[in-house]
Amino acid sequence: MIERFKEKRAGDFLARALVGVLFAMFATNLFQDFLRTGHLTGLLLLVSESLVVVFTVGRRRATLVDHSVAAVVVTTLCLAGPSLLRTGDESALVPDAVTTVISALGLMLVVLAKVTLGRSFGLIPANRGVVVRGPYALVRHPIYAGYLVTHVAFLLAQPTAWNVAVLMVADGLLVVRALMEERVLKGDAQYELYCRRVSWHLVPGVF
Repeated sequence: MIERFKEKRAGDFLARALVGVLFAMFATNLFQDFLRTGHLTGLLLLVSESLVVVFTVGRRRATLVDHSVAAVVVTTLCLAGPSLLRTGDESALVPDAVTTVISALGLMLVVLAKVTLGRSFGLIPANRGVVVRGPYALVRHPIYAGYLVTHVAFLLAQPTAWNVAVLMVADGLLVVRALMEERVLKGDAQYELYCRRVSWHLVPGVF
């Protein structure tokens, strides 16, 4: 039992270290691009991804956590994925002013949803309480919806084949992560009632 606990702690440390290194490289790349071009889209994406760290520190202890290998792998890849995005020399598909506005809207949704969620925010799929107000009255995962908006904005600004591939994998896993969270919460009577009221996962009228 003790050895298994130590292995789990070691694995968790290595995963966090990997995400930390990738995020540092990601931040350096985007900040250098901002200094070179003055474009704000990448910088706003950096702010959005940085909020994960801030809200994780004060999270509430979960009553039920999914410690499965699948949950850990999906969560780690979701966190590491955006850190692999890079700026390139390809021309943006739309002006920077447009992608900045789109990214800002996505960031506002992320911030609003995280503030609404408060200390119930977490990384690994878990039950930290059910929140039904604010943007959660429209979709079940408004934070992830905000991430998707900022990712689309970045892709419009940096439409490289690498970035397309990274986001196809990372955002695909983000959807899987959302469904895994719902599976953990499924046994909660309050959450079951909430799901009857809010049927959309990420995008109203679509999914």
